[in-house]
Amino acid sequence: HDDPIRRSAAHRPLDSLSGFVRGRVRSAGRLAVFLAFVLTFAVFAILRSDTFLSEQNLKSILWISAPLAILSFGLTIVLSMGDFDLSIGPTVGFTGAVAAYLMSFYGVGWAVAVIAAVGVGIGVGIVIGLLTAYGGGSPFIITLGMGTVVTGLNYTLTGATTIFDHISGTYIRLGRGELLGFRYHVWVALVVLLVIYVIHDRTEVGRYMRAVGGNARTALLSGLNVRRLRLYGFVIVGICAAIAGILITASAGTSTPQDGLELLLPAYAAAFIGSASFRPGTFNVFGTAIGILFLAVLQNGLTLMSAQTSTIYLIQGSILIIAVLLVRLGGPVRYQSHV
Repeated sequence: HDDPIRRSAAHRPLDSLSGFVRGRVRSAGRLAVFLAFVLTFAVFAILRSDTFLSEQNLKSILWISAPLAILSFGLTIVLSMGDFDLSIGPTVGFTGAVAAYLMSFYGVGWAVAVIAAVGVGIGVGIVIGLLTAYGGGSPFIITLGMGTVVTGLNYTLTGATTIFDHISGTYIRLGRGELLGFRYHVWVALVVLLVIYVIHDRTEVGRYMRAVGGNARTALLSGLNVRRLRLYGFVIVGICAAIAGILITASAGTSTPQDGLELLLPAYAAAFIGSASFRPGTFNVFGTAIGILFLAVLQNGLTLMSAQTSTIYLIQGSILIIAVLLVRLGGPVRYQSHV
């Protein structure tokens, strides 16, 4: 009566049913996201046809969402390896503040300021990578703590004030200039998308990163340097955060201590929406791009309808929760204790 073969046979119908249900949920999740996007676009097009469908507004959707897209593309790399990074918002603000501070108080050229900001982003990524991948710390706790540290450094550097004096005109043109009718933001975001796609989907390193996300212990036993790969992931998201910070301060011509803090939730929401809609159950850069467009259209439409900021946050939070549930039901992403 305790035959393991019989027990295995008894569970086969349940396993088959579970697989069938998961497959249906994946298809439903992909369809639900697509239909939600189309429905959202159609509703705003009808209710605000005079403004929402204008060429200027559609271009502004791409422009405004570009820094968030760049940040989300980098975050996709980390998530695909089963890690978290909760420091991305503060890192965006701090790197942008570094660039503005160097130009405003030390008169350095815009190119040096940009290099310094990217260097700070790399430094933040290295510290996080060393503490998590090599030190064995929890990514959740380490990145949450690092985000608080970076916020403190930002307030210390800026004196909790807005920096706006003596910022290079060329630097500001990086945020406000246009090429072929689109702001530089959009082109930079497109380049970052292609670079992240090539790294993640078309290179050996990207394949190894995905293997780490699938099962870190198996990847280690296969001879992969899991720690180094995780370090690379945090460095990549640090670079993307710096680029986003540069574009935000360049566009505004100022730097405030609050810059970037509001990007944390939308970045995760975009990645999870993408995971639920494009290649369900896996984080991927094109899926993240779909998530970005969905959130950008939603926020733009709500703004045109004079919705309160609290309403926008409530909707974004709800979308993130739904996207996470779709991912978990359709093909759970395993966040694991790395070796």
